[in-house]
Amino acid sequence: MTLHLLRLAVGADSLEAMRAWRAEHQIDWQGRPVVPTYTRRPPSRQAELLQGGCIYWVVKGFIRCRQRFIGFDTVDDSDGTSYCRMLMDPELVETDAVPKRPFQGWRYLKPEDAPADLGEGRGGGALPEHLLAELRALGLA
Repeated sequence: MTLHLLRLAVGADSLEAMRAWRAEHQIDWQGRPVVPTYTRRPPSRQAELLQGGCIYWVVKGFIRCRQRFIGFDTVDDSDGTSYCRMLMDPELVETDAVPKRPFQGWRYLKPEDAPADLGEGRGGGALPEHLLAELRALGLA
């Protein structure tokens, strides 16, 4: 069964900023390009995440995009602290913008709760960044 993760894109002001950061931090892993993201505790349901699962990114209060999981491994920092390195496909797939309140860490996301890719499903499209910011300022998102 496929499963997804939901995670805040801390420090990302826009999808363009996420794309730029990912391009700068892309690495080679087992002969293919991937983008790493680190977390202290590894997901216990890695097998389900690797069956077509994605990480859905919350950017400025909205789920805005996703990346497909490629793999997981463990790395140590200079102090010897171990981290789970989540390895994702470099491609960011935009999704319908869905409001999401802040949370810490990551959360599992069932496939039926995941937003549709941009242009799929309900016929909607992404709102421009300035409209999303205005909705947030009005307390509507």
